[in-house]
Amino acid sequence: MASGAGGHDYALALKKSILYFEAQRSGVLPPNQRVTWRENSGLFDGKANGVDLVGGYYDAGDNVKFGLPMAFTVTMMSWGILEYGKQMAAAGELRNAMDAVKWGTDYFIKAHPEPDVLYGEVGDGDTDHNCWQRPEDMSTSRQAFRIDPQNPGSDLAGETAAAMAAASLVFRSTYPGYANLLLEHSKQLFAFADKYRGKYDASITVARNYYGSFSGYGDELLWAAAWLYEATEEGCYLEYLARNGDALGGTGWSINQFGWDVKYPGVQVLAAKFLLQGRAGAHAATLQRYRQNAEFFVCSCVGKGAVNVPRTPGGMMYHQRWNNLQFVTSASFLLTVYADYATRLPGSGGGVRCPGGAARPYEILAFVRSQVNYILGDNPRGTSYMVGYSGSFPRQVHHRGASIVSVRRDPSFVSCQEGYSSWYPRQAGNPNVLEGAIVGGPDEYDDFADERNNYEQTEAATYNSAPLLGVLARLAGSCGTGLEEYQLPPAAVNQTSPPPHRRRPHHAPPSPIEIKQNVTRTWVVRRATYNRYSVTVTNRSRKTVRELHLGVSELRGRLWGLDKARYGYVPPKWLPALRAGESLRFVYVQPGTPANVWVTGYKLV
Repeated sequence: MASGAGGHDYALALKKSILYFEAQRSGVLPPNQRVTWRENSGLFDGKANGVDLVGGYYDAGDNVKFGLPMAFTVTMMSWGILEYGKQMAAAGELRNAMDAVKWGTDYFIKAHPEPDVLYGEVGDGDTDHNCWQRPEDMSTSRQAFRIDPQNPGSDLAGETAAAMAAASLVFRSTYPGYANLLLEHSKQLFAFADKYRGKYDASITVARNYYGSFSGYGDELLWAAAWLYEATEEGCYLEYLARNGDALGGTGWSINQFGWDVKYPGVQVLAAKFLLQGRAGAHAATLQRYRQNAEFFVCSCVGKGAVNVPRTPGGMMYHQRWNNLQFVTSASFLLTVYADYATRLPGSGGGVRCPGGAARPYEILAFVRSQVNYILGDNPRGTSYMVGYSGSFPRQVHHRGASIVSVRRDPSFVSCQEGYSSWYPRQAGNPNVLEGAIVGGPDEYDDFADERNNYEQTEAATYNSAPLLGVLARLAGSCGTGLEEYQLPPAAVNQTSPPPHRRRPHHAPPSPIEIKQNVTRTWVVRRATYNRYSVTVTNRSRKTVRELHLGVSELRGRLWGLDKARYGYVPPKWLPALRAGESLRFVYVQPGTPANVWVTGYKLV
């Protein structure tokens, strides 16, 4: 047993995490299916469209197969295997993890019947969410939706290309023929995504309210290119990554969120890996800019950045109330692999230089362990947010199949309305335990309500669990805490790390975007001094800045001149771009000190 300071059995948690994916399976279940309360479902998927779309995964607690989060799930499971497959094998779980990946890639092969056609959804969220029904009883629409040259979806095709490229590496040594097939599909999908550009939710509009593409498709195109370079070593993909870094946002986005929508931090970590491995070739300077953004992510997560991810009183990284743990697990994976890259690879210097001081690998991994342990029960509530792990875990998970009696126990048909009237409102725990699922998790105060209708906190999703497989394998594969090879003497652990000496720091190139703040008016109301701050944002580059995103924190008053967006603030719609030398201005009013304003992302074209 590999245990952390909280006595956690990471190998057991890994086993349960992989088991969860068997509960999410759609299609004809195999003879070795271990989640026995499930049965075959979705057996006519694609039939109305003249294509076989049986298989794949349901994304969360519903019965829809959404292509974008499913592909991200497979990419992250594959990446975990590639980094920590040996540890998974030692825990006896490598075969199960590979089976989980293959269940997804088998479906993607079916969903890609022509080079420039990809089916991206089966079922639709609107009709499905009006129904509470086991997947085995589904009576809702199973219409399939696709992208093609007339209805493009570069983000969906790019993520699916990334998934199949990463998975090809998983199967390279054991099933080379299958790996070659995946790689062929991946190359076709990438070419399709790049040639016919557009956001997939403009083509598959029924996905927009559930998995809208807020970050656009630039990150997925770079993500796919990075994975294809990793899988093939073909220089054209590295050149694409370098040549399009500015135009597609890879060098411009500095963001501390990573998930099914925004892939920039993942791309940046992969690019940093190529650089550290000496695989950058003539593109080292550009990949260094990617690396700077990767290290912004690391510093921000561990609390040593210029801008840091907030934490709850109990220590959990916190982004949003609805399914916050998806960002905790995905960040934990990127932090884990980056810490390992910084330790193993030449050219890393053994750590990350942050504005708040050096982040050493042992510190990064200690922080990751704290996040995993929080999920597993080391939190103010003493609740494990992994279902089935420990004695205290969510019993009313928002999940159709788990909340209704198993079709194997009672095969009587359960209609949409019967599910809502008889099963959804039950106060008792679910009749089926969704082993290994990571639910949405607690709020910013570490509070959590275990109620089935509290979907923001009690619904689990495949993309919550997928990044955690690699992290749990890493921890399970290292005796004890998983940090022994990085530990300092006890007296040194709590000391501030001194700055590195005799080493020339790698400086990021100056930002092409300049931000200046000035106080333009001051007044006093009831003994409180208020300031009117004017902020000028100027494009100092010789190119045009598009899709500018700004971050604003410590804002305690009203703001005028920007629109709120998914990833911070954006210019008003009438100002879609800043040409060379142009500026935009916005103002805000608040008492005391100014807010913190920074650039989250942009594209240079």
